[in-house]
Amino acid sequence: MNSKMKIVGSSAHTEDEREKNDYYATDPQAVRDFISAWVDRDGNRFHQNIWEPACGEGNIAEVFRDLDHSVFASDLICRGYGEQFDFLSGSAADIGISTWRGDIVTNPPYKGNLDTDFIRRSLELVEQGSYVIMLFKVQFLASKKRKLFFEQYPIRYVYIHSSRIKILKNNQPGGSNALDYAWYVWQKGWTGDTVIKWI
Repeated sequence: MNSKMKIVGSSAHTEDEREKNDYYATDPQAVRDFISAWVDRDGNRFHQNIWEPACGEGNIAEVFRDLDHSVFASDLICRGYGEQFDFLSGSAADIGISTWRGDIVTNPPYKGNLDTDFIRRSLELVEQGSYVIMLFKVQFLASKKRKLFFEQYPIRYVYIHSSRIKILKNNQPGGSNALDYAWYVWQKGWTGDTVIKWI
């Protein structure tokens, strides 16, 4: 989830220490750095329509709006930004969506299986060729269980931040340095090998 000058969850915390709703906001500069590498350096394109389904207070969404994208922002928890909507179990038809004609970009909650649930749900909703882009720790790649998941849902690109990103738990100042993070890019229908790039 997200908000201005704020950032990401880190499992350096115990479950008891973690924010109850796993709210760790994303530094807008990290979003801008990814977009610069993705678009300006590597020549990729986002769809005009972006859905941010774990929008928090709008950090990721506002960066895309500043770039003139049409952004639909939603979150399970109402934080005064976007629509309140349960992305995983809510009926997309209730908000006028059957297939999402655009890309999905988010920093989802990590606890339990919510990370892979968000990926799976996103890939169900987007059209063939559309992107699902999520911010996770680099260590997200290393798991026997997720290896099977990645075989079913192959990652097209991993964009690794060469500098560590700071986290701000519950979008409050005073966070410490986080672990290493990367943007994971799925493209619906992709079946090739994963390409790793650095930001």
